[in-house]
Amino acid sequence: MNTLISKNLTIPRLGFGTFRMPGDECKAVVESAIEVGYRHIDTAAMYDNEAAVGRGIKASGVPRDELFVTTKVWHDQLEPAAISKALDVSLGKLAMEYVDLFMVHWPSPSMNIEAIMNTLVSLRDSGRVRGIGVCNFNLSMLREAIDQSGAPTAAVQVEYHPFLDQSRLLDYLRGKDIPLVAYAPLAQGRAANDPVLTQIGNKHGVTAAQVALAWLLDQPGVIAIPKARHAERQRSNFAAQDIALDDEDRRAIAALPKDQRFVQPPFAPDWNA
Repeated sequence: MNTLISKNLTIPRLGFGTFRMPGDECKAVVESAIEVGYRHIDTAAMYDNEAAVGRGIKASGVPRDELFVTTKVWHDQLEPAAISKALDVSLGKLAMEYVDLFMVHWPSPSMNIEAIMNTLVSLRDSGRVRGIGVCNFNLSMLREAIDQSGAPTAAVQVEYHPFLDQSRLLDYLRGKDIPLVAYAPLAQGRAANDPVLTQIGNKHGVTAAQVALAWLLDQPGVIAIPKARHAERQRSNFAAQDIALDDEDRRAIAALPKDQRFVQPPFAPDWNA
């Protein structure tokens, strides 16, 4: 498993996402993913599966300290006291004493970024959280959260795949030595049927989806968290770590349209700010 270091955290570069896997089905899926070899598990309060994720981790038999677990607080709970309470609820559902990464899931128009970051730092200092981060912040929000607050941000999670340009964000984060965690790394399944990715995959004897993941993992400071319900697909995604793309592949992927954003809820921020 390839890893990177951020704020004294060792983070596996290929994680396992659990979005839209609610309830008990998630337990067996997480247990299977850990058996395949995943050691980075991503969940959130909004996914309504933290308890199942915790049970899957426990059933796997892998020691807690060998796993990297992320959860997130929803955007309607960003007052300092609410953030702390949300963490307590998440830890209770996960049946864990700490999470490795605790993140703000989405920004809120009314949020006080300085107060949020100070609260996250205090939670990290308490030992219930090993690292802190934010998701779905635009660049101006990140500058306030990171530059102005000085909070030791361990990761930033956003949508990222071969059809969406995140170069501005990547340039900023690399300058701060902060990794980007790519969610929806397969463009919600669309990568699997893309003709350019398929052609590259045929050249290497792999699938288009594997090429999309390999492209992300080929980039410095990028972590990918694909999800997959079935063990066969979990193994296929996991094997993407071993694919070596060449310059011809990179040029072909760079030429793909990069303006396709598939996660755009009504409360999303202005991505260009």
